[in-house]
Amino acid sequence: MRKAIFTLNIGGNYDPDLTAITYPYLKHYARKVGAEFVEIKERKFPDWPITYEKFQCYELAKEMDNDWNFFIDCDTLIHPDFIDITNYLPMNTCAHHANDFGGVRWRYDEYFWRDGRNIGSCTWFNIFSRWCIDMFRPLDDLTPMQVADNIFPTFGELKSGMIAPIRLVDDYVCSRNIAKYGLKFTTVQKLMKDMELESLNFLCHFYAIPTEEKIIHMEEILGEGRWNLDKKYLEENWK
Repeated sequence: MRKAIFTLNIGGNYDPDLTAITYPYLKHYARKVGAEFVEIKERKFPDWPITYEKFQCYELAKEMDNDWNFFIDCDTLIHPDFIDITNYLPMNTCAHHANDFGGVRWRYDEYFWRDGRNIGSCTWFNIFSRWCIDMFRPLDDLTPMQVADNIFPTFGELKSGMIAPIRLVDDYVCSRNIAKYGLKFTTVQKLMKDMELESLNFLCHFYAIPTEEKIIHMEEILGEGRWNLDKKYLEENWK
């Protein structure tokens, strides 16, 4: 099985204090599941927000001829004990860590109406096989302005002052693609619950807060309060 874990780091210098924390765990997970770790560093879609660049993995995954693909935001923490989720996910089904109710965030069109599942993608952690690659297909029928007009951040997101409508383009496009192409869909949360592993909290992602606050929360997670990981031990044994 060919696998890749894609992450977005345009310019290669996204918040180095943050990636210094997350990258060892992301790369460890890549080794554990037998995946190539791929940073997307160059812009290919300059008319769109940077977050749209994650849709480069559509062509990259095809060029690499991958059986399985992950897209994981570079500010995601993954516990070393997290399982290879592709062992439990059918190839005809794509997944996010979780999903919101689509009607809260999106103005629907014929694809959402026809689909009826009301999926609101949360695209910081994603898995898709070669059969479900259309989840990350770039748009070919909407402009950035049209997309922005279809997105409605929640009150909490607006209150944070960090989330403009177009900032959620990646969540919107994945939601719409799942509906448009009729992709089977589940969540990591559901898979973990089915395996009675939901209490282990293997994945951690902080959203709509400044980087400085993310780092503080991450250090708390890694410390004695939650994961209780010995960083020195891990560094010595992951070389």
